[in-house]
Amino acid sequence: MRLLVVGRLSGQLATAVKMAMAHGAKVSHVERGDQATEQLRRGQGADLLMVDYRIDIAALIAANEAERIHVPVVACGVDADANDAANAIRAGAKEFIPLPPEADLIAAVLSAVADDDRPLISADPSMKAVVMLADQVARSEASILITGESGVGKEVMARYLHTGSKRADRPFISVNCAAIPDNLLESELFGHEKGAFTGAMARRIGKFEEADGGTLLLDEISEMDVRLQAKLLRAIQERVIDRVGGTRPVPVNIRIIATSNRDLAKSVAEGTFREDLLYRLNVVNLRLPALRERPGDIAVLAGHFVKKYAAANGVPVRPISADAHRALVSHRWNGNVRELENAMHRAVLLAVGPEIDVEAIRLPDGQPLSAGSHGAAAYDASPAARAAQTADAVTRAHVGQTVAQMEKTLILDTLSHCLGNRTHAATILGISIRTLRNKLNEYADEGTQIIAPQSGIAAAGYAAA
Repeated sequence: MRLLVVGRLSGQLATAVKMAMAHGAKVSHVERGDQATEQLRRGQGADLLMVDYRIDIAALIAANEAERIHVPVVACGVDADANDAANAIRAGAKEFIPLPPEADLIAAVLSAVADDDRPLISADPSMKAVVMLADQVARSEASILITGESGVGKEVMARYLHTGSKRADRPFISVNCAAIPDNLLESELFGHEKGAFTGAMARRIGKFEEADGGTLLLDEISEMDVRLQAKLLRAIQERVIDRVGGTRPVPVNIRIIATSNRDLAKSVAEGTFREDLLYRLNVVNLRLPALRERPGDIAVLAGHFVKKYAAANGVPVRPISADAHRALVSHRWNGNVRELENAMHRAVLLAVGPEIDVEAIRLPDGQPLSAGSHGAAAYDASPAARAAQTADAVTRAHVGQTVAQMEKTLILDTLSHCLGNRTHAATILGISIRTLRNKLNEYADEGTQIIAPQSGIAAAGYAAA
């Protein structure tokens, strides 16, 4: 986790920095917003900006965006009132941290942004076999393609490979290819020269140069535009990159790890992914099984998440009851490890008594995990009868709706099922992530509440990936 602190480093802000460093953050510091933008341009990257609320946060974010730099901002400050915090959020900050700081709040913010606290946990033989293969290839220089459904832990595996590699003491840089628009992704990856486009006031170092000597993770690479794939292929083959607007190739020394939740061979056949790029990336393929394919991992992962979120929320660690264990193992977990993690987070907060029982483990809509198997007597009928009842209910619910209304219902229900994960929802719906984003933005403009990514919380007008 790389933290860039913007503001006068004294008193309580210095204390907050020490707390962040105690939680593993690598901290750098500047006093002014323009210095922060300049440092980011030079490739001294950051995963998070912690900015004094008295600095012009809107101007800082605008300057970064003009240079195609996208780093989340949290505001902080001493003696700030509710209006100060609200103004910072309206200016673009994701969170406000009051000072003097609380250690738990600092840890929670860093964890939410960095998402680093995700050890690779495996007990099931099918997953252990993948880990064994990962251990064999970790110290090689081979490009690795990690595949599997959304939420299975592809980025966790990528970090595991980097930690076990000869580059472990060098940067690990991750780029989510699905979350960055096509017109920005090229600059994000390769950087740009001064004057390359309107707003490019100075040279900006991209993620390839930022990762020099280390590992570059291209997350969900299947979403990358086919025209940009050609430039990526050259960078991998020749170990040089061309900045946008540049005239001189820049050598880079990195190892590439890519992930995809799609069948790239099928994408090649459809003409949306280059075959030669697939060969370059797929020197070694690590396919992570879905959680339902590795039931032996469910109990150990659930136990890990209980301890993690009990500590984060300051509540006692309760054991998981036998009935709850059985319900966990029998559930399908279409959202995989991510869905299980969210469920256990809710369970930690909802549990009463000495154990986490099955009633505390709930689905995003609030229904108990056991609702499908312990619900009303009508659901005890034969599978054929249940299917007929379901079809009839669905038909009645849709009568009188327009096609647009049905499409909206389907998209929002699928997004809720996926806990707000845009990539997973787009895969299930059979549409591109961009089409999904456009639909969600359209619904948000209408005033519809859109579920926030990777949570069960609805945020008005929130349609980001």
